[in-house]
Amino acid sequence: MQNAWREGNRFTLLPEAARFLPAMFEAVSAARHYVLVELYLMESGELAEQVSDVLIEAAQRGVSVCLLLDGYGSMGLSSDDRQNLLHGGVQLRFFNPIGFHSLARNLSRDHRKIVVIDGELAFTGGFGAVDEFLNAWYEIALRIEGPVVADWEQLFRRLWHSRLTRAEEGDGSARVLPERREPQVLANGVLGRAMSARGYRYQAIRHSLHHRVSQVNERLWLCTPYFVPTFALRRRLVRAARRGVDVRLLLPGAKHDHPSVRFAGQRFFHTLLKAGVRIFEFQPTFIHAKFVLADGWVSIGSCNFDHWNLHWNLEANQEAQDPKLAADVRELFERNFAASQEVDATAWAARPWGQRAREWIYGVMDAVVARLK
Repeated sequence: MQNAWREGNRFTLLPEAARFLPAMFEAVSAARHYVLVELYLMESGELAEQVSDVLIEAAQRGVSVCLLLDGYGSMGLSSDDRQNLLHGGVQLRFFNPIGFHSLARNLSRDHRKIVVIDGELAFTGGFGAVDEFLNAWYEIALRIEGPVVADWEQLFRRLWHSRLTRAEEGDGSARVLPERREPQVLANGVLGRAMSARGYRYQAIRHSLHHRVSQVNERLWLCTPYFVPTFALRRRLVRAARRGVDVRLLLPGAKHDHPSVRFAGQRFFHTLLKAGVRIFEFQPTFIHAKFVLADGWVSIGSCNFDHWNLHWNLEANQEAQDPKLAADVRELFERNFAASQEVDATAWAARPWGQRAREWIYGVMDAVVARLK
């Protein structure tokens, strides 16, 4: 879904969990009316316990708290933890639980990350409630204020009532969602729009990125943890680099939660490097963040821009035309480039056959998976 650009917003970049987790917890603790949370990943552990505690505390002081989890991404959340949420007053629903229905339906997942507080404040990014986000994975989030919050809330409300969600048994969640509250237009605010994707038929995020890559004049920097791009995106990146645009990719290094995906994506490095695209592999930890800078345009959210996400998943990104946010994102990129190892085109062309074999094997596997579409 492509929402209209809205004026009067404010965006705050929150790099690293040490900044965005306290900001989210503080916002939930200050909620007066309702808290809406939508996540892909939630697994029993330290962070899930922290999230549960702050949600239950809000619910027990009269705030309406609604938690929507993906049916697959939440399979690691124990029955005891689910009951703890329900008994604490949190309304709990699951999107598309794994079942004995079509393969295509099971593959369709809710990958969005949405937190809305009182209709006035929202957060998005690539975060989840699993312990890896505490110290093992590098992630960022975006704090959102202004009219665009209404669009994030609408995304949540539509899915909450979708036929592919169900109430957790025994929670009495036939209750309706709380009445909406409209956000205020902020003085000296900036342009922003919430973008979403829902499978191959609704790919506003992809179309928007393609447009920006085709029109960018100076700089196109993209960070994604799972770099298996479509042919259309690869072609646009190559064309942009060849016309003199500074095109850079910030990707995970050897510390990766799915090494096979890394190898599958590396089969495209030679063509990209030859065209002048610069590729940086982040070294300190696994980088799970997804964000893009194209001149003064920024996109931050859940979408990895790989063909799997674009075909099967529900995704959502915040786009912004905000000079301050663009400057903050540029600085973030530069810090991360400095902590990365740049792939040298000459050395890559001479890479050993073992590396080439891994690229080929996992490339074939990726092509087989792609045919499931």
